[in-house]
Amino acid sequence: MADYSRSKELKKFDDTKAGVKGLVDSGIVNVPKMFIRPADELAQELIINPTHTNNNNNNQIPTVDLSGTEAGGSRRKETVDQIKAASKEWGIFQVTNHGIPLNAMDEMIDGVRLFNEQDLGLKREIYSHDTTKTVRFNSYADLYTSKIADWRDTLFLSSFRSDLDPNEIPAVCRNSTMEYVKHIKRLGETLFELLSEALGLRSDHLGSMGGSKGCSIVCHYYPPCPQPELTLGLKEHTDPGFLNVLLQNEIDGLQVLHQCQWLDVHPTRGGLIVNIGDLLQIVSNGKLKSVRHRAVNKNAGPRITVSSSFSGHVSLLHKTFSPISELTSEPDPPRYKDFVLKEYYARYLSKSDGKSLTECYKL
Repeated sequence: MADYSRSKELKKFDDTKAGVKGLVDSGIVNVPKMFIRPADELAQELIINPTHTNNNNNNQIPTVDLSGTEAGGSRRKETVDQIKAASKEWGIFQVTNHGIPLNAMDEMIDGVRLFNEQDLGLKREIYSHDTTKTVRFNSYADLYTSKIADWRDTLFLSSFRSDLDPNEIPAVCRNSTMEYVKHIKRLGETLFELLSEALGLRSDHLGSMGGSKGCSIVCHYYPPCPQPELTLGLKEHTDPGFLNVLLQNEIDGLQVLHQCQWLDVHPTRGGLIVNIGDLLQIVSNGKLKSVRHRAVNKNAGPRITVSSSFSGHVSLLHKTFSPISELTSEPDPPRYKDFVLKEYYARYLSKSDGKSLTECYKL
């Protein structure tokens, strides 16, 4: 339409503070233009994935059993080797027997569902695009600057500046969130130990760098989409931090780019998805791989995910990061520039070219 105004459509949508779920609840049958991917991008999709062969067992991400991996455990070396291979070749793997009770995972998912399906007025109270707020709800952080809006609603619970205050968390998901965070922090410490050993370092090396400090929780709610083939729930990207741990309900949607093909990552009951971030690829001097991934939509749902992001803490903002010296040598010199973490995250928040930060800091 000649008189179409994207800015007006965005503002009208944003002003409702009802999110994508509000659109679905209104009964729409056609996706608004602000969510529709460009024609050339949709055409390119057919080139990348001409057929769906990604159900082949050879194309499933690795699964790592964490049982018996306590210090001195019978399976620790085997597990470290598996994590090393998965992090180098894939940048993503699933963990089972990770120590988080199934009921804590189920209650976390249910809490996110209850938050999104409660009275709209309660959600509107914390609707905001202010990234300095510890707890906030919105549909898309870059709503006004991105070329396409993503089909999802998000509850952010950030511990970047301080520990989560239970009183700030919405009442409907407060208890489940605090219980889950307690477990996920322990798992994060374990994963950083295993990854340190996978790099041939002391088990506390990555932890001592601040890798496990701060764990922000990002809860995505993907309502059923009437035209899922035209949209994305989460655009292709890499994560900027050290490590992400993803909990998801039973609905497919996560895809990872592996060997130039998008592969589905199917949810497994009780499993958690772990992916390497840009910061960990950089400090490992490229020995661990930050993986490109995205979320596609379904005409079913809601799909619910909880991403626990280990991205450092405000106390690290003025610290300089660079490839770990023990991982460089004359035949394998540093591949990335030194940088201050504050500048690193400022660049991440300002860039809109879709590049990973690993590309920005290459020597």
